[in-house]
Amino acid sequence: MNNDLERKKYTVLILCTGNSARSIMVEALFNSIGRDYFQAYSAGSHPTGKVNSLAIDQIKDLPLTFEPASKSWDLYASEDAPHLDFVITVCGNAAQEICPNFVGKPIHIHWGVDDPAAVIDMNDKRKAFEVCFNLFLNNISSLVDRLAYSAHISPSLEDITLYLKNAEDLYERRA
Repeated sequence: MNNDLERKKYTVLILCTGNSARSIMVEALFNSIGRDYFQAYSAGSHPTGKVNSLAIDQIKDLPLTFEPASKSWDLYASEDAPHLDFVITVCGNAAQEICPNFVGKPIHIHWGVDDPAAVIDMNDKRKAFEVCFNLFLNNISSLVDRLAYSAHISPSLEDITLYLKNAEDLYERRA
């Protein structure tokens, strides 16, 4: 059987408080450059209800198969929600909150990155969104490259967890 048909896609839920910027960008990256390996979703503990236009600017050239939207994490806590392998928080607030019980008992990982939307000056804010997006892009690209390189051995959940946790350490050292 073809390896592409056999490959399991890992499900990832990316959380942020407002689900309007960082989590949207990470969802878009996993679902575009990581689409062969991941199915990603994003949500917020207190969603704003709209996606930040500067986040849309960053992801507009990605081949998206979904409409970015700010939504509640409650969507992923019901019994008919998708089974999750990973939950990645991308902001300190969401990482400190008590998450609902998600289907699948996912592995929790924190990629803490400063909120680019909190920057006041508009020129600085645009740059902050670009820096944030590129940080996530580089990390997810590196993960996908590793997965593609080792595709013939079908990386395990533990292998991917190790990589995601190593990335978590990189984000912590930046802080």
